[in-house]
Amino acid sequence: MSTPPDPRPAIWKKLLTLEALSARLGESAPSFLGFRITEMGPDYLRGAMRLDHRHVQPWRVLHGGISVVVSETLGSVASYLAVPEGFHCVGIEINANHLAPVPEGQEITAECRPLHTGRSIQVWQTEIRRPDGRLACVSRLTCSVLPD
Repeated sequence: MSTPPDPRPAIWKKLLTLEALSARLGESAPSFLGFRITEMGPDYLRGAMRLDHRHVQPWRVLHGGISVVVSETLGSVASYLAVPEGFHCVGIEINANHLAPVPEGQEITAECRPLHTGRSIQVWQTEIRRPDGRLACVSRLTCSVLPD
C-alpha cells in the first residue's frame, strides 16, 4: 500500500540536503554546541541536541540563551531556504518563552515552522521539547528578506 502524497506544499526555494546544511553550519556556534539539523519536511525543519555542561545554567538545567540559539538557528536556516536565489534573510527580532526545565544529560528536540513567509518579512516559530514530549520553550523569530 502506498503512502498518499503530503497535501502541504513544499515552501523551500533553495534545495539543500541535510548533509549540505550540516556542512554549512560548519565551525559556527550551533556546531560548537553540538546542535544538529535532523530533518527537513515540506514546511518544517527539525533539530536535536544532547545537553551537557555547555548548555546548562548553574542549576544544571537548559540555559534560556541556548534555547534562543537553537530557535534562531532553525529559523534562520529555514528563512534562507524559503527565499529564492538572489535573496537572503536577517533576523530582526526573537523572543522565547521558557515553559519547563530540561535537566543536563537529556536530549532536546526542536521543530521550526513558518507563521508567515512574505516577500519582505518572515516569521518562524520553534518549539523545543523535552524527551517526555513536554514543551520546554516556544520561540518566534522575525526575519527581514533582503536582496543579495
